[in-house]
Formats: sequence, C-alpha cells, structure tokens
Amino acid sequence: MESPEELASGLDRAGYLPDDGIATAAFLAVAMGRPLFLEGEPGTGKTSLALALAKALDVPLIRLQCHEGIDATQALYDWDYPRQLMHLRVLETRGEVDEASLYTRRFLLARPLLQALENAPCVLLVDEVDRADDEFEAFLLEVLSENAVSIPEFGEIRAATPPLTVLTSNRTREVHDALKRRCLYHWLEHPGLEREVAILRRTLPGLDERLARQVAEAVRRMRGLDLLKPPGVAESLDWARALQALGRTEPDVATLGAVLKYREDAERVIGSTIVG
Repeated sequence: MESPEELASGLDRAGYLPDDGIATAAFLAVAMGRPLFLEGEPGTGKTSLALALAKALDVPLIRLQCHEGIDATQALYDWDYPRQLMHLRVLETRGEVDEASLYTRRFLLARPLLQALENAPCVLLVDEVDRADDEFEAFLLEVLSENAVSIPEFGEIRAATPPLTVLTSNRTREVHDALKRRCLYHWLEHPGLEREVAILRRTLPGLDERLARQVAEAVRRMRGLDLLKPPGVAESLDWARALQALGRTEPDVATLGAVLKYREDAERVIGSTIVG
C-alpha cells in the first residue's frame, strides 16, 4: 500500500468503509511499522478495522482477547505437560531419560502473541486491552518493543517481520502512557450520517435507501440521549435486519429490542418520540 487512499480502497474492498482519519492512521501504522492503538465507544468499528486490515493486506489475523486476570501463559505460550509426561515415560522405559528433550518446539503451545511472532507478517489484534491489568500491560509493552520473546527452557523466538499490531480499548479504564507512547493513536467516533447509511447499504444490499437513512438518523439521535448503552453500528445493522425481516418500511417501537439492550434506554427513547 503506497498511500492512505490506496489502503482506503483496500479496506473498502474488504467491506470496511473508512474515513480519511482512519485510513491515514492505518496507513502510517503499516508504513512506520508501529502498533496502532484504537480507542472509542463500543460499536465504533475498532475490531472490524483490524479484521479488514488483515483482508486488505492479505495476511493472517491473530486475535488475543483480553480479560481481567489474563497472564503470559494465556497470551504467549505454555508447555504441553500431558505430552511431556508421556514422552518422559517412554524415555524411562528405554532408559534414555533426557530432560532437555522435554523442552523442544513440539511440546511448546503457542498462544496468540507467540503465534504472531512466528507467523508474521500478520495482523495481531489485541482486543479490549483496557480489560487487562497493569502487570499484563507491562508484559505486553515488552513484547511489542522487542518483537521477540525469550523462553528460559527453549531460547529466543524473534519475528523476522514485526506483526502489524492493532490494540483496541473501550476506555473502561485508562491505559498507561508507556503503552500508548509505543503506538500510533486514533480515536474512533461513531460514523457520520452519510457514512452510516453507506455502511448499512453495503452490508445489507437489499436494504431500501429510505429505510437505511431512517435507521441511521434514529440511531444518531439515540446516541445524543445519554443512554446506558448507546447503539453502535452493529446495533444499527441488527435493527435494519429486523425491520427487513418483518417487511417494515420504517422503524417502530416493536423492534427496539434489536438496537437497545436496557429497559431504561428503551423507555427514554420511547419518551423522546425518536421512534413512532
């Protein structure tokens, strides 16, 4: 990819409609070999961008889903202890016990980070890094800085080509500056009206343009109501699918369950007369 415009075209072909800011940030991450840190409200397309980048660049996608309590054995590697034990028993029957043979690549279980180092070039998606704890952030920063890992029993594994790393955060907590400084940063807003209409019609080819615009306009107004869970693009798509399935020609209250997930939000929207 030689320019943001060329990458934007590739993302478009992969089914993701980027704006200029997204295309530029993604292009710079590719051109500079830097991780891309994407922050924004849920449903703004952070994870979808990583998926589309892998398609556009024609490389594998490797995903690490972060959660509270995640550690190196879940993210990097672990040893296949049952197979090691079986191997040891076979050696004992032969009288050929060799502890070094227990720590070869055949017994090493590669988790997402190690898979990315071994299979680069690829896109490594570190999803919802804000759900992990401080210790994991520090560990992740070290791996991203070196693009290598040292396994005491085995040795160093280094990526011949650094993976394109995309980190996402819903900002449930602040991620430390040290990790952000290592990355290029981009804040994703909910798409504008015309872009959301285009996304709806691209994803649902049979969707009437008028209905797509009504859905996008209604969802856009909902996002301004200070809801517990403002709807993202995924909810817009679900709502449009529900209306299509029912043969509706405009949004209605009966289908709000496709776009709103809290009773309080539904009551607020109904009271606002956004949906008739």
